[in-house]
Amino acid sequence: MAAEALLQPIRQHSADVETFIGETIKRVNELENDNVQLLLGGDVSPENRAQVVDLLLAMSHIPAQPVHTLRLVESQEQQPELWLRTYNGKRWLYFNPLDGQQGLPDDRVVWWSGSESLLNVEGGRSANMTLSVHRNEMSALQLARSLRLQDASSFIDFSLYELPLPSQQLFRILMMIPVGVLLVLLIRSLVGMETLGTFTPVLIALAFRETQVIWGVLLFTFITAIGLSVRSYLEHLKLQLLARLSIVLTFVVILMAVISLFGYKLGVSSGLSVALFPMVILTMVIERVSIVWEERGGTQSLKVALGTLVAAVLCHLLMVWPPLVYFVFTFPGVLLCMSAVMVLMGHYRGYRLTELMRFRAMVER
Repeated sequence: MAAEALLQPIRQHSADVETFIGETIKRVNELENDNVQLLLGGDVSPENRAQVVDLLLAMSHIPAQPVHTLRLVESQEQQPELWLRTYNGKRWLYFNPLDGQQGLPDDRVVWWSGSESLLNVEGGRSANMTLSVHRNEMSALQLARSLRLQDASSFIDFSLYELPLPSQQLFRILMMIPVGVLLVLLIRSLVGMETLGTFTPVLIALAFRETQVIWGVLLFTFITAIGLSVRSYLEHLKLQLLARLSIVLTFVVILMAVISLFGYKLGVSSGLSVALFPMVILTMVIERVSIVWEERGGTQSLKVALGTLVAAVLCHLLMVWPPLVYFVFTFPGVLLCMSAVMVLMGHYRGYRLTELMRFRAMVER
């Protein structure tokens, strides 16, 4: 009776099979409807909603099949997404059982079809399955492999593409660290921008991969400002360095937890990624900025902190540039070329761009 009560208005608002299925999905997702609540039985999971939609379609003699899809995006852990499809005699029609979206997006691929689970365990429990996806362009490497199939110890076998997917994605990040270090070296040696060391901007840039640039800059600025306030208060206690760093680190962790909690309550998912910030790096940044403040003044400390932040943003944009990531990962020997550039920069004794501006008056005379 509940199903018939739902089907009656659906038939009135439908002109063909496509609109009937879309209207059915729309009705099933009206969770405040008493008939829908009765059919769902308190289970509002996507799988149960798809089963209710399939039930209503079967009562209307419309065959439908659940399909499980994957998103074609870089991800280490991904859960399949459930869709429904039906055949109209010419082509497959795909529908999202949660919002009624019609048409399978271009970034989806059907992994398996049917209501059976991809993983079944007998004699065990708490089984969990995750899938890893990454984009792989190997046309040139595959050609080289096909030309040397007779050689069992082909050099291609030692490519980074032979690693498992999680290891590949890890090395995609690690292989870009020297690129960021080279950029910081050029910024410091040629431009003359001051930063808090060479590796601090690169490590902050790695944290931006999770928080994104805008949220990362805001979180970095806010946490550093609060940390400097705590650090200035501890200065009056005349503590030793180790104790002072321990207290600042503790307050950084507390601040991360508070920001994550407020982000969750406000529905801001980026706030949850603040916990992925390198806590030790933030602590050392706060300590070094405060030392610069004491030794060279507040203006110089803000200049150094701003230079570090700008360098971190530039490193992040360069380290996540897809063509460069693909090039470095496919041809890791390019890191040796970067090492050669670093050696050359180590012997550079010329003027920096900022120094040319400072001593412009001498040149004019």
